[in-house]
Amino acid sequence: MTAYFLRRLWQMAPTMLGVVLLVFVLFNWVGGDPAYVLAGKMSNPEQIANIRAQLGVDQPYYVQLWIFVKQIVTFDFGASWSTGEAVSSIIGSRLGPSLTVLVPLTILETGLAVALAIAFVPGSLTDRLVMVACTVAMSISILVYIMTFQYWFAYKLGLFPVQGWGETFWRNLVVYSALPILIALPVGLAPNLRLFRTFVLDEAGQDYVRTARAKGLSEGRVMWVHVLRNAAIPIITHVMSNLPALLIGAFLIERFFSIPGIGREVILAVERSDFPVIKAITVYVAAATMLFNLLSDLTYRAVDPRVQLK
Repeated sequence: MTAYFLRRLWQMAPTMLGVVLLVFVLFNWVGGDPAYVLAGKMSNPEQIANIRAQLGVDQPYYVQLWIFVKQIVTFDFGASWSTGEAVSSIIGSRLGPSLTVLVPLTILETGLAVALAIAFVPGSLTDRLVMVACTVAMSISILVYIMTFQYWFAYKLGLFPVQGWGETFWRNLVVYSALPILIALPVGLAPNLRLFRTFVLDEAGQDYVRTARAKGLSEGRVMWVHVLRNAAIPIITHVMSNLPALLIGAFLIERFFSIPGIGREVILAVERSDFPVIKAITVYVAAATMLFNLLSDLTYRAVDPRVQLK
């Protein structure tokens, strides 16, 4: 296990290097000269030259690349071009609110999708009605959910605040995160349930399932022990691969509810052409994606001892 873990970490190095080079090329050759972005329309050549010297973009490309690598390793991307706040401080302060919403949402979404995927008898009326409901839920834009839930649960019934964020974790979790989680739950539950249902049905038709039933095992034990264990591997792969993207993908929820999270910060950084923030988040999301893929591989072994990590 240790040898496999170290080997996988070593294999991540070329991938991470490719990501760094791609981000560097995009922001230096495609993104334009950042000095003109910072200087604004009312600028002169002397101001442009001073800004280029401060940013280091007047150096050769290999020197700029080395500076970029040092920023990644030291977690120091300098200051935001818009607010002057340290980029590391921005990411650290925005990560907590995002996780406050996304961690409970992922647990509820995954747990309900797995339970519902196994609970219904394949081909039954209930099973078909649930699949139809999932298709309808997937066809509705998240903007419709946001406007409808805000109108009824926040404005009409007054059960939740429409916007805001507090100082304490529990207040944020119970008061301010409740409605965003309630909105995002059906949006993510519908596609996950359909996908997990496919995994379960693929396993339910295998020979070992018929053998287990022939031995007299209860349907609950067959589904929740034998089928679920074998269907868990693709489910883990799907959940783990989507976790880093959730941080960015929740920008609509964070924007409409004024949650100071990573997704909302990315949108603001794009609107302001705040390159240091965008570069930092891009690189760290890529690194998190690779780490979660490694974690999913290690989890396979815990779920199914037959899996050999080589």
